[in-house]
Amino acid sequence: MRLAVIGAGSWGTAIARLASANASVGLWTRRAELAAAINTDRENAEYLPGVRLPDQITATTDFTRAVSGAAAVLVAVPSHGYRDVLEKASGIIPTSIPVISLAKGIEVATGLRMSEVTLEVLDGHDPSRVGALSGPNLSEEIMQGQPAATVLSMADRRVGQEIQSILGTPRFRVYTNPDLIGVEVAGATKNVMALAAGVSLGMGFGMNTMAGLATRGLAEMTRLGVVLGGEALTFGGLAGVGDLMATCGSPSSRNNRVGYQLGKGRRIGEITSGMKTVAEAVRTTEAVLQLAARHGVEMPIAEAVGRILYQDETALQAMKRLMERAPTQEGHGIVA
Repeated sequence: MRLAVIGAGSWGTAIARLASANASVGLWTRRAELAAAINTDRENAEYLPGVRLPDQITATTDFTRAVSGAAAVLVAVPSHGYRDVLEKASGIIPTSIPVISLAKGIEVATGLRMSEVTLEVLDGHDPSRVGALSGPNLSEEIMQGQPAATVLSMADRRVGQEIQSILGTPRFRVYTNPDLIGVEVAGATKNVMALAAGVSLGMGFGMNTMAGLATRGLAEMTRLGVVLGGEALTFGGLAGVGDLMATCGSPSSRNNRVGYQLGKGRRIGEITSGMKTVAEAVRTTEAVLQLAARHGVEMPIAEAVGRILYQDETALQAMKRLMERAPTQEGHGIVA
């Protein structure tokens, strides 16, 4: 069995290492020096230092070499670069091969989820074999052998189960869920809430604030997901509340780290200028707000994040505006 992983960042490298327990892996990177370092040193010292990569992983800058003979292609590049990378591989990936997005974002220019971008770029590809993998998956913890779980969504149940068995290990449990819309929307909107949680931590607030923020954030995530066609129950699972719990308080989350610095009073341009890897929420928040406005979905926490990121509002101003909103009723459901 052979898999292809497109993108050699921290999560792409981590998922390649997980898969290498059951398959050989072609790991594509755009940089020749990184491919050479991985193949020679058996380590991605830039993105996942200290983790030995088995010989079953071969890094390459050649899409054909990475994809050749692969039973599935996993795309682990940020949402803002997803289309560009996939276009470069579009003539190489056969229409029947499963293509799975690992990106937790929404394309700003179009408002499309990554599976929708995949189908737009890979003309004629079998839609039942386009999916997404999402969940509480902090790369460093998984590579330390800590028990973790994720969820894979794909319409073709048989193929999904095959990939489930390849990616699963004794310490990494893979579940399946047919709700592709819900899984993707949960992963993208979770990043916005993780950034908000980081802001709260940076401002010095404790667990009462965090619990209220996460709970109301989950309601916002679910409202948008249901309007877009997802299932409410998906947001109570690994892709929703599971991922939200993992990233709201973890300094390993890039979105959380960016939020923390914003909460300390730094501006977004200053923070991101020194970052090696992208925090998805910095761009995805704009797409989430556009979708919410288009569908008439109220998302006050996401709007607060947007004002901090794009309108230079301070964290204190955003917090006060949220707390001074007119009182309302929580309701009896998660989408209230």
